[in-house]
Amino acid sequence: MTASAPAKYQHQARILKALAHPTRLFIVNELASGERSVRELTDMIGVEMPTVSRHLSILRNAGILTDDKRGLQVFYGLRVPCVLNFFKCVEAVQRDDGRRSNRNPLSERCGAA
Repeated sequence: MTASAPAKYQHQARILKALAHPTRLFIVNELASGERSVRELTDMIGVEMPTVSRHLSILRNAGILTDDKRGLQVFYGLRVPCVLNFFKCVEAVQRDDGRRSNRNPLSERCGAA
């Protein structure tokens, strides 16, 4: 991408980069059911807390998550639940299984207009 690329696309790329890790995708998917503490997410993921905190920081800085400190714990939630719609689109691409057909475009199968 060149320096002359519109800021809009640079910002969108930053959001996509934030999602571009299996652990971060897991976190976003898990937070779809409600907010969780760092400790809960650490137990679910099975890695050290600093690693989970780094993933959460990346997602928060991209504007995907909110954080709320309560006493000694920090709870995270989805700032923009519509990010889950992106997951549906990704799943439609996965279901396509590499077939490329103009007769049945993915836009019809994942709800895009």
